Amino acid sequence: MAVSTTFSGSKLEALLLKCSSSSSASSSRASSTATHLSVVGKNRRTLIHRGVIRCGAEASDVLIKTDDTSNASTLSALEQLKTSAADRYTKERSSIVVIGLSVHTAPVEMREKLAIPEAEWPRAIAELCSLNHIEEAAVLSTCNRMEIYVVALSQHRGVKEVMEWMSKTSSIPVSELCQHRFLLYNKDATQHLFEVSAGLDSLVLGEGQILAQVKQVVKVGQGVNGFGRNISGLFKHAITVGKRVRTETNIAAGAVSVSSAAVELAFMKLPEASHDNARMLVIGAGKMGKLVIKHLVAKGCTKMVVVNRTEERVAAIREELKDVEIIYKPLSEMFICASEADVVFTSTASENPLFLEDHVKDLPPASQDVGGHRFFIDISVPRNVGSCVSNLESVRVYNVDDLKEVVAANKEDRLRKAMEAQAIIAEESKQFEAWRDSLETVPTIKKLRAYAERIRVAELEKCLGKMGDDISKKTRRAVDDLSRGIVNRLLHGPMQHLRCDGSDSRTLTETLENMHALNRMFSLETEISVLEQKIRAKVEQNQK
Repeated sequence: MAVSTTFSGSKLEALLLKCSSSSSASSSRASSTATHLSVVGKNRRTLIHRGVIRCGAEASDVLIKTDDTSNASTLSALEQLKTSAADRYTKERSSIVVIGLSVHTAPVEMREKLAIPEAEWPRAIAELCSLNHIEEAAVLSTCNRMEIYVVALSQHRGVKEVMEWMSKTSSIPVSELCQHRFLLYNKDATQHLFEVSAGLDSLVLGEGQILAQVKQVVKVGQGVNGFGRNISGLFKHAITVGKRVRTETNIAAGAVSVSSAAVELAFMKLPEASHDNARMLVIGAGKMGKLVIKHLVAKGCTKMVVVNRTEERVAAIREELKDVEIIYKPLSEMFICASEADVVFTSTASENPLFLEDHVKDLPPASQDVGGHRFFIDISVPRNVGSCVSNLESVRVYNVDDLKEVVAANKEDRLRKAMEAQAIIAEESKQFEAWRDSLETVPTIKKLRAYAERIRVAELEKCLGKMGDDISKKTRRAVDDLSRGIVNRLLHGPMQHLRCDGSDSRTLTETLENMHALNRMFSLETEISVLEQKIRAKVEQNQK
C-alpha cells in the first residue's frame, strides 16, 4: 500500500519552478494502490496488484512545516529542497510511466476519441515533451489501445500534465479518463510493454500485428526530438522480447488476428446455409483489409467486392489471390456497393464515420438467405460505422469490442502458452532494468567532470596570474594543455569504474557502489541535481 502525504502546494512550487503565484491555498491528495486488471485475450483474467494510481491519487509531495514563517520566506528554493523530508528532485531519478486505455479497460467510444493517427505521432511527442515534467515520450495507438509512454522528471506532476493533455486532445474530462485508464511505473510499465509486444495483452493472444505496430513506433520515432534514449531503448527491447516469445514458444501457433476474428464473427452470425453465397464487401485494402480478404478466401469465399481509394493495392491483392474474383470499386461507389452486399467489413483509417443512419436506412434490404439483415463488421478505430446505424432494425452492427465472443475458445491452452511467455518476459525485464540502472551513473560522471573543471580553471588562473602578463600565447596554451592532461589522467580511473553495460549484475552493483562513494567523497550530492536543472530549463523555456 502506498503511503500518502500532504503537500502545501503554492509556496514550494512557486519557488522551485520560478512561477509567480499569489495563491496560498493548499491541496490535499490521496494515493492508493489500485488493482490492475491484466487480460490475456478474453481468456486470461488475473488480478495483478501493481502500483496503479487512480485519479485523485496523484500522490504526494511533502508537507514542509515551519514554525518561523519569516525564516522560511528567506529560504531559497534550493535550500527548502535540501531541508525537506523527501527531496524528490535530488533523490529520485526520472521514471518511465505508461498511461493508457485499452480494449480491456475502456469502450471503443472512448478509445476512438483518443486515437492518434500514425502521421500525428511526431507532433504528439513534441507536445508531450514540451510539458514541464516530461522529458521523453512515445505513442502507441492501435484499434485496441491508446497508450502514452513517457520519461517523467516527476512522477506525479508528469502524470497530471499528461492526463490534462489527453483530456485536451480528446475533449474527454480528466475525471472520466481516470475511470478507464491504467497507470504503471518503471518495472511495471516495462513488463506491460513487453507483454503487449509479445501479444499477451492482445484481445487475440499471440496475434502478430501488435509486434509490427511496436516496430512502427520505433521507425516513426527515429530522429524525433523527445523519442530519447530511455524510451527508444524500451521499445527496441520490447521488439526483441516479442520476437523471442514467438520463436521460443508456440504462442503464435493457431493464433488469430483481429481481421480473422472479424471474419469468424461474421460466419458465426450468418445462417449456416448462407455461408457459400453471402455477398461480401470489404471497404479498405490496407493491412487489415488485406487480411480480411485472405481469411474470407480461407473460409471458401470465391468472390467479393473491395472498395478502396485507389486500385493499386487491390490489384496487388488480386495478383496474389489469382483463383478469387476480386472486384475493385472506388470510394465514390461505396453506398451502391453496400446496397448490394449482405456483409460489409470496414477497415479504413478515416477519422470520421463512413456510414451514418441516414446513409443506411434507405438501402434495400439484404437477401433473405441471410435473414434480411445486413451485417456491418467494423474493425476500425475510430469507427467507420456510426453507433446510430445500430438503431435500424434491418442492420446488425459489430465492432472490435464484439470480437471477444470469438476469442473465448481454448482457454486452458492459451493460459499455458502465456505462462511460458511470462518466464521470458521476466528475464528480459531484468536485463532492461539492469541497463537502465547503468545509466544512473551518467549524472555523477557529469558532475564529477564539472567539479574537476572548476578546480582546473581556478588553479590555472592563479598560475597564469603569477607568471605575469608577458607570457606568450604558446606558453599559455602549453600550461592549459598540461592542466587538462593532468585532470583527464586523474579522472580516467574513476570514470572507468563508473561505466558498465549493465549485463553483469556484479559489475553493475560495484559500479553503483563506486558512484555513491564518489558522490560522498566529492560532495557531489550538494550539486543541483540533473533532474532539477532539466525542470528549471523547461519551465523557463515555456515561460518565454
